Amino acid sequence: MAFDEKLASRVRDVFAVKAISAEEERMMGGLCFMVNDKMCVGIDGDKLMVRLDPAIYEECLQEPGCVPMEFTGRPMRGFVLVQSEATRTKGMLSVWIDKALEFNPRAKSSRAKNSSTPKPRSSKTKKKIT
Repeated sequence: MAFDEKLASRVRDVFAVKAISAEEERMMGGLCFMVNDKMCVGIDGDKLMVRLDPAIYEECLQEPGCVPMEFTGRPMRGFVLVQSEATRTKGMLSVWIDKALEFNPRAKSSRAKNSSTPKPRSSKTKKKIT
């Protein structure tokens, strides 16, 4: 499934207003925004994927339009999908991105570190945005 280019543009705008540097990577048919080499938010179809503090996961699921993110049929604690009606306005979108940015400094990076020789990147498309 292709991701919503309009939503991607809106996410870029929020990062630009907040002066947040992010890299974009195409993953699993969607688009992921990496902040500090960590998955922050992403776009799956027309939904916003948000990586947030697992401590507020259950609370966030009570918000309208927020559902668990499932991978291989199991919910991933700390990751939610936000339906398009819950990101309709700039303010609504910004609230969800803020939740991801608040957790980002404490999130674990999935990238390998201490590699003396750079490994070739996969076929993922990577683009730095500022």
